[in-house]
Amino acid sequence: MIVVLVVAAGAAWESPVLELIGARVGMVVLKRCVDVDDLLATSSAGQADAAVVALDAPGLDPTAVEVLHRHQVRVVAVGADSELARTRAARVGVDVLVGHDELDRLPDLLEAEVDGPTFAEQLDESDPPPDPDRSGRIVAVWGPAGAPGRTTVATSLASVLARRGVRTTLVDADPYGGAVAQHLGVLDEASGLLTAARLTADGALEAGFATVQRALGDRLSVVTGLPRGERWVEVRTGVVEHLLEVARSHGHVVVDTGFSLEDDPAGDLVARPGRNQLTLGAIDVADEVLVVGTADPVGLSRLARALVDLRERRAGMPVRVVVNRMRSGLGWSQRDVTGMVEGFARLAGVHFLPDDRVAADRALSTGTVVPDCGDSELAQGLTALSDAVVPPPGPHRRRERRRLLRSRTAGTARRR
Repeated sequence: MIVVLVVAAGAAWESPVLELIGARVGMVVLKRCVDVDDLLATSSAGQADAAVVALDAPGLDPTAVEVLHRHQVRVVAVGADSELARTRAARVGVDVLVGHDELDRLPDLLEAEVDGPTFAEQLDESDPPPDPDRSGRIVAVWGPAGAPGRTTVATSLASVLARRGVRTTLVDADPYGGAVAQHLGVLDEASGLLTAARLTADGALEAGFATVQRALGDRLSVVTGLPRGERWVEVRTGVVEHLLEVARSHGHVVVDTGFSLEDDPAGDLVARPGRNQLTLGAIDVADEVLVVGTADPVGLSRLARALVDLRERRAGMPVRVVVNRMRSGLGWSQRDVTGMVEGFARLAGVHFLPDDRVAADRALSTGTVVPDCGDSELAQGLTALSDAVVPPPGPHRRRERRRLLRSRTAGTARRR
């Protein structure tokens, strides 16, 4: 006996499907669920074998499908015969997609054994490979608790990349309440992240990507974060990953994350994501991770533990460490700090930012980034960090070398 759950969300195909299932020997509809939440609650009893769900049903996303699979429920989605529907079905992770004009096949598909690739895997095999010339890199800025300066680094990095003429998207993915909008003086009337979550649930993020951004210039835009920390529950698993991949297709992406890498154990018991899934998802899809820590004893201790946690998450992949607020009064040199962090992670580089509170306060109070607030030591350090993360094109390098040469020559002349 195959026990089926149905969520039609008011679609016209519900009655024909119920008749088809009722006419098949050995197949029965256990319940016509009101919505996806009702479907998840019913499936937790372990009595259902399959679910027939409208592809456009609110709440049908990767998290919901994962919960159904966890309860051994096969997911058959009914949707339009279109490229957009196939793309959404692949992203959500359903097992089978049935078009509105092929409902007669549905009972056979419900009885079929899943011994081959899923619908998403079949679609991936036929998709053309991504064009590396059109896509950018995803850089995640992360660091331990204690406000080490993640947002300052993220906003400055995005601004420097955009100033070079590179299309850049800055994403605020801090699940504890983002501060990117405040740093940049953006009036956050509507959260870009929450808008992206709603569009992702509807399978419309690619088409509506422009609506989740705020333009800060010709080459720079920002996806603002959560207006309040408690609204993290509205961003389901997979939203951030999908958002970053869509943004990557337009250029480089810099994402400001939270501080914690802990999994939420309650995620296995309820149909909601863990709070730190925003941070974990961003780190999982990032091409490079910048780990920001402070140079004081407490900050370095937290940085060391954070590098160990990140090493386990990233399977030992190299990371780039940014030591912020470095100053001579601490009693150790850059070499000492580098030697310490080398013992905890594979490093792509170690960068030091000076403790320049004046420049940082000026940028924060004026709603701009540090590199745009004058030629301070902190601005120079952040620009050098940006050059290391995403090397500038050839002409820019030559201009920088000429500028450095002139400044050194001028300094020599003054000393003479």
